[in-house]
Amino acid sequence: MSRVSRNRVRGRAALHGAARYGATLALAIVLVSGAAAEAQVPPAISAAVADPGRPEADRARDAARRPADTVAFAGIKPGDKVADLIPGGGYYTRIFAKLVGPQGKVYAVVPDTPAPRPQQVEAMQALVRAYPNVVLVNGPLTAFNPPEKLDVVWTSENYHDFRIPMFGALDPLAVNKAAFNALKPGGVFYVEDHAAAPGAGASVVSTLHRVDPATVRQEVTAAGFRLEGQTDLLANPNDPHTAPVFDPAIRGKTDKFVMRFRKPR
Repeated sequence: MSRVSRNRVRGRAALHGAARYGATLALAIVLVSGAAAEAQVPPAISAAVADPGRPEADRARDAARRPADTVAFAGIKPGDKVADLIPGGGYYTRIFAKLVGPQGKVYAVVPDTPAPRPQQVEAMQALVRAYPNVVLVNGPLTAFNPPEKLDVVWTSENYHDFRIPMFGALDPLAVNKAAFNALKPGGVFYVEDHAAAPGAGASVVSTLHRVDPATVRQEVTAAGFRLEGQTDLLANPNDPHTAPVFDPAIRGKTDKFVMRFRKPR
């Protein structure tokens, strides 16, 4: 490959998330440092995070969650169709809605197990009224089947919940398959969660609310995805991985892994 050709490949990687070039590069896993990711935040994402319509409680969490950097790592852009699996209070849903704009759409997928609390339903309904491009979906995660193919399926701090009985003790492979089927070819499945100690697998999901990154990688790739990138944006090497994520000593400061999987074209 000539020097000019190599430069063209690098340019496409920077612009399109390393998806459309040769077979050798397609097999590579991109390891992105937090500093590198921060330097690549597009203005549209920065504007979405700065949206004055976001609640102050959400803004207070930005320093720990680094939403501009993680959304940029996922590659979400204006016009995209995005699913936010288990959106909680809508922290990311609001950012996605502002970012994708009127030509895009956001599906806020609230599982029916456990049944959403009335106040949570009311809060999400108010969010939908404020952002007309958001569609509220209530039902089993494994049955999620949007009316259009999506660009990104996103789940943040929720993957470990798939196995917890109160969420229906779901088969992670079935959820991953639903995500795979919902995406268009080349679409992204973004997974972020609290890291368990290496080798813990899924043994502490109910007690510590953590999961081993290696287990997630194995399960998601088994559904047909390719792991394209990882980043240390939310890593905390000082987390001993022994405390529940709700422990005041570690809450908001857990070691979290961030992975970007891609559905093959």
